[in-house]
Amino acid sequence: MKLILLGAPGAGKGTQAKRLEEAYGIVQLSTGDMLRAEVASGSEIGQELKSVMEAGNLVTDELIISMIASRVEQGDCKKGYILDGFPRTTAQAKALDAMLEEKGQKLDEVIEMKVDEDVLIGRITGRYTCAKCGQGYHDEFQKPLKEGVCDKCGGIEFARRADDNEETVRSRLVSYREQTAPIASHYDAKGMLKSVDGMADIDVVTEQLKEILG
Repeated sequence: MKLILLGAPGAGKGTQAKRLEEAYGIVQLSTGDMLRAEVASGSEIGQELKSVMEAGNLVTDELIISMIASRVEQGDCKKGYILDGFPRTTAQAKALDAMLEEKGQKLDEVIEMKVDEDVLIGRITGRYTCAKCGQGYHDEFQKPLKEGVCDKCGGIEFARRADDNEETVRSRLVSYREQTAPIASHYDAKGMLKSVDGMADIDVVTEQLKEILG
């Protein structure tokens, strides 16, 4: 099972990807995590990525595709994977299609998590994580059982992303609409696009996704 979850920043893709990982035994492939792991590995691609990033340049689509091509060959991807954070543009989607075709693979599903942007801003600006273990929380929707104490590890220090403020979030949403949203049209034209109500309760969204995936 190979799929892409599409949706604006804060739509809940990461949360749902983790649930699908557990339910289907597939792997969430986050481009950010992959970049860090590849650089840390010291591989040929990793060294090239490191030099690009240290120079302050953007990583090219070709490099990212090479990295993903290498990653999907690893043993933990045999049952399938969820691409998270890629593709971000139609050009990347087309490059991904070509790479998978070369490998004799294809995507099984492309699912868009549809959300209301104004509500989404409240979701994003209210989120924070445990500084010790990374467990996620929210001012309104997901508070620790005991105030100020992480449910998972007992940590008492929490952090918020510096870019989780309204001005930055609105800017990110504009970028998403302009660059990433057209990807939906690309896959829709291929008859692959499905959607779920990303504004529903977390458990309901999970069930919608499972209905699609079977």
